[in-house]
This record gives sequence, structure tokens and C-alpha cells, in this order.
Amino acid sequence: MKNKLVLNELSTAEIKEKLDVERDQLRKMKLNHAVSPIENPNKIKESRKTIARCLTELRKREMNESAK
Repeated sequence: MKNKLVLNELSTAEIKEKLDVERDQLRKMKLNHAVSPIENPNKIKESRKTIARCLTELRKREMNESAK
């Protein structure tokens, strides 16, 4: 729930920027984990969930714009 509250307060541009950063981090974490196991593999899971939350918020805003 904490992330949801933060995403509601961000602008659309900020969410897109956060999405790009998270995708880059996820890509790097997956590569590093394939080479040598990372300390906490749950970070990959958290990153995927953050990406999904960002995409959901963007889609919600898109739907609100089209409804108006």
C-alpha cells in the first residue's frame, strides 16, 4: 500500500521516469543474478511488482482521461 500512495502523488512524467529506472534496474539485477547469485533475490520480485504498480497507475490515468 505504501507504493500505491506514493504513485498517486506523482505526476505522469515522474511515473514514466520511475518505470524506466525500475526496468533498467531489473534488467541489471537479472543479469547479475545469472552470473553470480545476488544477496537477496527477493529484490527481483519487488522490482517486478513496482513495475506492475507503475503500469497500473499509468493505465488508470489513461482510462480516466478517455472517460472525460
